Amino acid sequence: MFIKGFTYGFDGKRGDYRTDEAAASMERLAGLGGDWAALAFVVRQDSFSSTVIRPDYRYTVTDKDVAAAAHRLHALGLKVCMKPMVNCADGVWRANIRFPEAEIGDKDYWKEWFSSYTAFLCHYAEIAEETGCEMFCVGCEMLGTEHKEEHWRKAIAAVREIYHGPITYNTNHGKEFGVKWWDAVDYIGTSAYYGVGKVPGDSLANMTAVWNEKKEKLRELSRIHGGKQIIFMEIGCRSAKGCAMMPYDFSHREFPYDEDEQANFYESCMTAMWNEPWFAGFFWWDWYTKLPKRAPEMGFSIVDKKAEQIVKQWYAKSR
Repeated sequence: MFIKGFTYGFDGKRGDYRTDEAAASMERLAGLGGDWAALAFVVRQDSFSSTVIRPDYRYTVTDKDVAAAAHRLHALGLKVCMKPMVNCADGVWRANIRFPEAEIGDKDYWKEWFSSYTAFLCHYAEIAEETGCEMFCVGCEMLGTEHKEEHWRKAIAAVREIYHGPITYNTNHGKEFGVKWWDAVDYIGTSAYYGVGKVPGDSLANMTAVWNEKKEKLRELSRIHGGKQIIFMEIGCRSAKGCAMMPYDFSHREFPYDEDEQANFYESCMTAMWNEPWFAGFFWWDWYTKLPKRAPEMGFSIVDKKAEQIVKQWYAKSR
C-alpha cells in the first residue's frame, strides 16, 4: 500500500462537517491529487486522570457529522481512514493519560479507563464499517498507555469484531520501538514530527540529509516486525521560521512567517521517503475543516502556500 493522504477535520466542532464551507474545503483537499484522507475528530475526557470518555454535546461532532464527512470524502474519490481521538478537556496532552499501576482499594483505574476507551473505539468502528471506511486508527499518541499491552490487545480484538478493514495505531516520533504490540495491527503508524532543520530557514539539502538519517531507524523497525509497512499518520510543519527544527510546535506564534521553510520540510520528506518499499505513505497534518481566511496563515495549513504546489507535484506521481 502507498497512501497519498492528508488529515482532515481535526478542528471540527458539532455540525461543522455538514456546512457548505466544509464541503468547499473537502473539494479543495481532493484537488491535491491524493487518494486518502484521515478523518480525525475528538471526544474528550475531563482530565488526564479521568476514567470516562464521553461526548460533550456542545462540542463533539455527531455520528451524522462523521458519517456525512466520510460519505462526502468518498464521493470525491478519496479513501478514508477513520481516526477518533481522545483529548483532555483541561488541555493536558493525551500522551499524559495514565493511572496508578496497582489497584487502590477495589478500584482498578486502568481497567475502568480501557473499558471506556474500548467502548469509544467500538462505537466509531461501527460507523467506519457502515460507511465503508478503508482503514481505522485505534489511537493517537497515547504514550502513557502504550505499556499496557494486554489491554491494548483486547481493545484491538474488540474493534476487529466490528470493523473488518485494516487497522493502525499512531504512536509519536521517537517512541516507535517502545510499542510491543505492533503485531496486533496491520500498519505501524507514527506522528513523524522529526526535527530536520538545524537552523531557522535551513536548506532543502540539509533537511533531506537529516531525513535520510532518520529513516534508517524506521527501516529497522519495519524489518524487526517482518517488513510491516510504516505510515506517517501525522506529519507536518507550520509556515514559520524555525518550525522545521520542531515541526510539532504550535505555540510559538512570535516566529516570523516563512512558507519556504514549510515547503522545504515537505519536499525533503517526500524526496527521502517516496521510494522506500517499507513505507506506506503520508497523512499530512492538517487540512482544516473550513478553509483558512486570514493571511498570512502561520499554522499547519498549506492552502495558498508553496507547500500546496509541492504536494500536488508529488501526488501526481506514481511510485
